Amino acid sequence: MNKTIQSTLSKVPEITLSFWIVKIFATTLGETGGDAVSMSLGLGYLVGTVIFAVVFLVAVFAQIRAKKFHPFVYWTTIIATTTVGTTLADFADRSLAIGYAGGTLLLFSFLILSFVIWHKTLGSVSMNKVGDQKTEIFYWVTIMFSQTLGTALGDWTADTAGLGYTGGVYIFGGLLLIILAAHLWSKIPKVILFWMAFILTRPFGAVVGDFLDKPIDHGGLALSRYSASLALLILITIGLLIYPQRAAKGSGH
Repeated sequence: MNKTIQSTLSKVPEITLSFWIVKIFATTLGETGGDAVSMSLGLGYLVGTVIFAVVFLVAVFAQIRAKKFHPFVYWTTIIATTTVGTTLADFADRSLAIGYAGGTLLLFSFLILSFVIWHKTLGSVSMNKVGDQKTEIFYWVTIMFSQTLGTALGDWTADTAGLGYTGGVYIFGGLLLIILAAHLWSKIPKVILFWMAFILTRPFGAVVGDFLDKPIDHGGLALSRYSASLALLILITIGLLIYPQRAAKGSGH
């Protein structure tokens, strides 16, 4: 294998159970953390988006510049995509007055476009075949769109569709179980199942985050966004320390 490709691959984590557990914690943190800045601090969605966009760009730069896989750098970047995704989706849904359905459709279109351009340019959208800097850029742009879409989809399900936060947990949790079953017992390409699960863990985390911090009369537990975010950050750190993640070996199609 080309040395450059092997080096880049080493920055992508192996897809294991611990990966998905940390991913769900990270997406939930993205919701509570994004709401803490835009709502609890009163900075608004636009300012919150600008702040987290800067954090996202710095994190992506550090991730791309890294010579090998660093779990904390990788997951800092993932968390940055979830927080900017939260405030950006809320800005599109509410401040632009296009509603949850309109925001979801717009972001879904951007995500599909990202996949199409990525595949046409490089011939693969594999989560493991990240062979050069260009592929990493496609990887992180796609992840950012998927996280933003997940926020809008979670809000649409809980609010517009009237299912509430617990209903959203059941819906997205059930879909994730179906994907797990397909992974175990079907011949659907793993790369498709990965991206489906990756996208759906975001609305799952979004509705869990909303359930934790939204007012009781809105169906939430009214927990402090700051304490919930801190608790989730501690859980992510403990998870990475107890179950160290290894670099992917480049499998996947």
